[in-house]
Amino acid sequence: QVQLVESGGGLVQPGGSLRLSCAASGSIFSIYDMGWYRQAPGKERELVARITSGDSTNYADSVKGRFTISRDNAKNRVYLQMNSLKPEDTAVYYCAADAFGKRSWGQGTQVTVSS
Repeated sequence: QVQLVESGGGLVQPGGSLRLSCAASGSIFSIYDMGWYRQAPGKERELVARITSGDSTNYADSVKGRFTISRDNAKNRVYLQMNSLKPEDTAVYYCAADAFGKRSWGQGTQVTVSS
């Protein structure tokens, strides 16, 4: 089973940028489909962006054109570059790994967009 650790969250002003990183260990990273999800207070967890083992990507409509997901299989990492951040992007962001019908989650990193 893969272990995931997110980093890179923090407080940023509207219009600013952050880059989240998720480090994976314990398994063969390249076979996993990876995703970033987020959960705001009082709301359900939602998909933000996903990248498959074959590097296909998809995004939530709310982040298209602002966020970019990427992966570095040599470093066992997946990234989420977030630009033009809005207050509604405030949430805990989670990294997820999918393979063989199972999903593993990281512990999450807080992103707060506020002036």
